Amino acid sequence: MLTHKGTKELTTKRLKLRRFTVEDAQDMFNNWANDAEVTKFMRWPPHATLDVTRELLSKWVQEYEKPDYYSWAIEYNGRLIGSIGYCIARDCWNKGITTEALEAVCNYLFDEVGFNRLEICHAVENPASGKVAQKCGFIPEGIMRESFRSSRGVFCDLVMLGRLKSDRN
Repeated sequence: MLTHKGTKELTTKRLKLRRFTVEDAQDMFNNWANDAEVTKFMRWPPHATLDVTRELLSKWVQEYEKPDYYSWAIEYNGRLIGSIGYCIARDCWNKGITTEALEAVCNYLFDEVGFNRLEICHAVENPASGKVAQKCGFIPEGIMRESFRSSRGVFCDLVMLGRLKSDRN
């Protein structure tokens, strides 16, 4: 049985995972939301203006009222650098940050909320995201052909990965 608790603050050795606020707009815009390289495998295009980022954050903040809504901002060294949805500032790539954040979220969802299964998808063309998921115990289960249109306007195949609570070490 699930006991939804919503997005609670989580901490790791190097990270603080917390709810987004509208005040995060400038950092989000500067650090990843307007970067075409960071967003090229996302469903949304890079944000053209700070107002686009503010509007999105306003919607996310409203969603936090729902106990079954989960979305974390990632702080590293006191700096907002990304979201648990696999978007982090380019200068933070390849430092194990996303793996550390994902593992903390998985532990929370399994241990505190009661999930038995978690799923992640990533574009076939973006194997780095798959490596993060696999480091956290997710197992590739199949490919969904041309499953979504990326921010570049291209239909992409997605790799589906799953992790069961019983898969943990």
